[in-house]
Amino acid sequence: MSFHLQNLHFSPTPAALAIGLAALVIVGVLCVLSWKRSPHPKRTALLESLRFLCTLLVVLLLWKPEWRTILNPETKPRIAILWDASKSMETLDAELPELFSPQRDVVSRAEWTSNALDSPLWEPLSNGGANEVFDRSFSAPAADAPPALAGTDLSTPVEDLLENETNLRAAVLISDGDYNTGQPPVVAAQKLLQRGVPLFTIPVGSKKRLPDLDLLAVTAPAYGIVGENVQIPFTVRSSLDREIRTIVRLRDDSGKEKTKELVLAPGTETYDAILWKLEKEGTSTLELSIPVAEVERIQTNNSRKFTLSGRPESIKVLVIETLPRWEYRYLRNALSRDPGVELSCLLFHPQLGKGDGPDYIQEFPSKPEDLSKYDVIFLGDVGVAPDQLTKDQCELLRGLVENQASGIVFMPGPQGNQFTLLDTALADLIPVNLDEENKGGFHDPVASPLSLTGEGRGSLLTMLADSEEANPDVWRSLPGFHWHAPVIKSKGGAEVLAVHANRRGRFGPIPIIVTKSAGNGKVLFMGIDSAWRWRRGVEDKYHYRFWGQVARWMSYQRNMAAGERVRLYFTPERPVPGDTVTLNANAFNANGAPLEEGNVYIDATAPDGTRERIALEKNDTAWGAYSGRLKIGLPGEWTLKALIDEPGAEAVETKLLAQGVELEQTGQPARPEVLEEMAKIAKGRMISPEQLPDLIREITALPEPRPVENRLPLWSHWSAVALIVLLLAIFWTGRKLNGAF
Repeated sequence: MSFHLQNLHFSPTPAALAIGLAALVIVGVLCVLSWKRSPHPKRTALLESLRFLCTLLVVLLLWKPEWRTILNPETKPRIAILWDASKSMETLDAELPELFSPQRDVVSRAEWTSNALDSPLWEPLSNGGANEVFDRSFSAPAADAPPALAGTDLSTPVEDLLENETNLRAAVLISDGDYNTGQPPVVAAQKLLQRGVPLFTIPVGSKKRLPDLDLLAVTAPAYGIVGENVQIPFTVRSSLDREIRTIVRLRDDSGKEKTKELVLAPGTETYDAILWKLEKEGTSTLELSIPVAEVERIQTNNSRKFTLSGRPESIKVLVIETLPRWEYRYLRNALSRDPGVELSCLLFHPQLGKGDGPDYIQEFPSKPEDLSKYDVIFLGDVGVAPDQLTKDQCELLRGLVENQASGIVFMPGPQGNQFTLLDTALADLIPVNLDEENKGGFHDPVASPLSLTGEGRGSLLTMLADSEEANPDVWRSLPGFHWHAPVIKSKGGAEVLAVHANRRGRFGPIPIIVTKSAGNGKVLFMGIDSAWRWRRGVEDKYHYRFWGQVARWMSYQRNMAAGERVRLYFTPERPVPGDTVTLNANAFNANGAPLEEGNVYIDATAPDGTRERIALEKNDTAWGAYSGRLKIGLPGEWTLKALIDEPGAEAVETKLLAQGVELEQTGQPARPEVLEEMAKIAKGRMISPEQLPDLIREITALPEPRPVENRLPLWSHWSAVALIVLLLAIFWTGRKLNGAF
């Protein structure tokens, strides 16, 4: 039910009306009784009147009051034609109707729209001057804005139209229906429905994607090591109707290039990677491209440029072992001969005591600042025992991995010492479940080979050939192993790179090489002790390469930007505008110990020169770990400078490249279903290009626009609540002063 007092309208439910009236009567009676009993009748009369006024306001608000005003149009009825001027309208897939071209030429969506707007078909809409017809474009890319941030908003133009027009008879929307910013278009359609303005939509463009090869993304790492291969993943989308063989070409600014054959399935996305060997220090600009196919309609999306920085390396590695088994001996030799690795070894020999000699240390690093210098820890057949590790040292190792982005490699052996780690802080870092009933592992009299998984075939860790195509053949040619760790299955979140080729467990093939992330660091599990046998017939070729790749892969993120006092790393490495980058830093005091007190800042300089200072928050650890977040608003090269708020502290600077993935893309199929839904909600309809004359007749037959009614819901307005709180405060204060309590 409803009633009104001039412009004030109420719409209470019967129950709310009855309860409100009863409350007014009861409160009124109580006010009169209180007034009669009071020794101060005048003051009490004012207070009780105020009480009754507060009750009256509350009751009225329960009846949902609205202040309504009617705006009668003062102009002629207006008909708006909104047309899409976004970049997607440049797609060449719109067929002109016979009304515009007897030959039915195929033109761009923008050209189709221009022909439609210039057509004399709209002239009858004016009805001899009775209506005013106007057109307005929307979503045109701004001249001074980055192209990657330009998008299509179908909702805001309609809402602006309703806000600025009080005598709107109908609206016509010409678009391809593709939107990527703003609110959902149905929101604007609902507002048109509330105003009684019908919406007629005209879709432009084809629902099918044009024949095209699109190089969607190139996710190259931020830097690589000089003299080593860098894996550069990329994604290609084919909208062709047949399989095509092509070549992907990678070229740097000096003219050096590398190619790779690629087979693209029809109508799908292909994920692949290409290897690139860095030969010099410094930043280079590279371009990845695929040739234009014969039937392609769009040629501008077949290449992408990116930057890649080459750096010299100095990786600090600590190897911890008990018995000097063959795997340990050859691993130590491989790492000690690697010019990019600085090796330390800690050998807990059960009979001879600690190992001694070049590259050996005598004690486990007892302080976080001593341990934090290591990028990678190799943990052999060692566990918690009187002459081995302690639980506190295991806690330090876990903190090193999670808080300082170091890597740890688990290399179990036949002694089964690593089972004692399951009761320490390292238990959660081990990426597999171990069989405690077979702690010594399994021995096979016949050598068994490793079998790469799908992830392992393309992983940089297991890349022993110079190309991805030849890599599986190399692994099949490697000598097999006789012993493997008692693995049941991999844990959730782990990535299995290689499995036992001959043995299966309850959960399928037995995982042998497994990786996972742990906090900011990385973990590798190596379930065999026979990698040294890969030297047979080829010497160091594959053995050294594998362990060198392991050390570099695990230390990559930690060495993004490292200085004497602060180390900076971030994820993701190649963000796009709109992403939030997580910034992590490890800070140290002048003595090299983790910073306990102090502030760490990141000065971020955007591609347009604007600067932002981000204060990092200290994590609740003893490792001097700090973290923060940066919102990427622009594509291009960002400069990040990490510094400690101390006089004379050296800053660390690095580059972050935000890929310019544009919201608006040509060649995408039109989305007429979006326009059809908008028209249906707004009590209009979608008109095909051939039905333009029918559209003119329908709009001409529409009734005159109804007056605009503005409603102000007082029951939910903040000022109503504020008024009641103020009156109650005055009433309570008055009662205190009146001596009632």
